[in-house]
Amino acid sequence: MAESTRASTIHVDTEPAAVTGRSRIKFTSRMNLVIGCLLTCSVGIAAIVSFFWLPHDPNANDWGAMLSGPSPEHLLGTDNLGRDLLSRLLVGARSALYVGFVAVGIALSLGCFLGALAGYIGGLFDEIVMRIVDVLLAFPAILLALLLAAIYKPGTLTAMTAIGIATVPIFARLMRASVLSVKPKDYVEGSRALGAGHARIIRKYILPNAFTPIIIQASLSLAIAILAEAALSYLGLGTPPRTPSWGNMLKDAQDSIFSSPYPAIVPGIAIMATVLGWSLLGDGLRDFLDPTD
Repeated sequence: MAESTRASTIHVDTEPAAVTGRSRIKFTSRMNLVIGCLLTCSVGIAAIVSFFWLPHDPNANDWGAMLSGPSPEHLLGTDNLGRDLLSRLLVGARSALYVGFVAVGIALSLGCFLGALAGYIGGLFDEIVMRIVDVLLAFPAILLALLLAAIYKPGTLTAMTAIGIATVPIFARLMRASVLSVKPKDYVEGSRALGAGHARIIRKYILPNAFTPIIIQASLSLAIAILAEAALSYLGLGTPPRTPSWGNMLKDAQDSIFSSPYPAIVPGIAIMATVLGWSLLGDGLRDFLDPTD
């Protein structure tokens, strides 16, 4: 009698702890999703606003206010050439999102196409495609950008292409794994038995059920692409110097960082907030679209 009472007591005591743990995980997931949405939406709003309103010309020089701090005239201060940091920050948001979305679009379309075909066809074709993907995986974005810059010239197109190609293996591997997990399902076999063609099976039955991890990875890859674009622009392999971008702003600030920290702090915080926002959004989407409990 005493043993059964003690066992039931242990059961009652541990259940609230398990419920509390799950509730804490759900709360953290929601917070990640909310904070990620707020940060990414803020960057998106800044990019949209830059098309309609800017406090100053982002390339105009105010020689009397070089390396000045925040003021009513320049809300975030100026850089070493007297250019308004707020104006350049807003235009830089446009450049970062443009490069990020195009690069991830290239990686997503090409990677998902190769991964879906490799997973569905299998056999020798699968081996050939995945070995090509392995070769691409060995080339980081910066190395590809150097290669493309040597063949063509540095620029926004070079940065987008290099980042996109370097990210293709991630989507190809993920899509292949998703297709392999969905292909043996009964509804796929049933549609094949009813005479559905390969294109219809892939389009209607496999891709919709394999796309959840792709959506999550796209959000995470956007964070990587924006960070890579800033690094390439800093190295002179991305956005041209005349076009404001966060990487260019950091490059211009390195020679005057001890005179005024604002030209480095402003784009640095913008890059950090944007990368954090897309990372939290991807993490929140993972828990929302693919719950584990």
